[in-house]
Amino acid sequence: MLKKFRADLHIHTCLSPCADLTMSPRRIIDKAAALGLDIIAICDHNSAENAAAAVRAALKHNIKVLPGMEITTLEEAHILALFDETGPVLKLQEKIYAHLPPEENSQEAFGYRIIANEFDEVEGYSKKLLLSATELTLEELVDEIHRLGGLAIASHIDREAFSVIGNLGFIPAELELDALEISVQISRDEALDRYPGIEKYPLVTSSDAHYLEDIGRAHTSFLLETPDISEIRKAFTNREGRRLIREE
Repeated sequence: MLKKFRADLHIHTCLSPCADLTMSPRRIIDKAAALGLDIIAICDHNSAENAAAAVRAALKHNIKVLPGMEITTLEEAHILALFDETGPVLKLQEKIYAHLPPEENSQEAFGYRIIANEFDEVEGYSKKLLLSATELTLEELVDEIHRLGGLAIASHIDREAFSVIGNLGFIPAELELDALEISVQISRDEALDRYPGIEKYPLVTSSDAHYLEDIGRAHTSFLLETPDISEIRKAFTNREGRRLIREE
């Protein structure tokens, strides 16, 4: 039976640069549960080291956590990579880490990049320069996400910085994106009017939350059978009754 699922597919934890230190996996899950979200995706910058903790924290709630990452390509565009399980996203993380600059993070300059567990306990600190661009091109990254069974979504295409359209001025025809994300700053109709050609892609809206109060400030609703990647992929292509639900 198909039913409605409310999803926020772009949430950062305290591991991400610029994210608040209160954004622990457990607090994120508690906030999402209080808001009645059904699906969330943990998408830290160039890392997935807090994704497993969020999955474990969600076990006491009826929330599906999609382990993911927000990756900066060589073109300095952000791409969301979403998966069902932590295994594939950690394999992707290995590749991302291998293509980041070798210099270590300066805690004095860029703050602490906290790796936490599901009990709000600090387990360590990332030494990676997570704000840096990788050496992977857009096409290389999207191909790798798909090879690992994930979904590739272009982040906040309406932003001037760190977006495919903002940085390139267009979406390459050969780039096999599963969907485009628009930010909370623009409506779907405004985006369609401003960016001709994007109507051929599914459009999602997510919070891009870096603070607890931002979680769920935007979401996308889906008609699915189960809250997983294969069902969302069907919704993106309007197959077997699965679809995005447009809410006014």
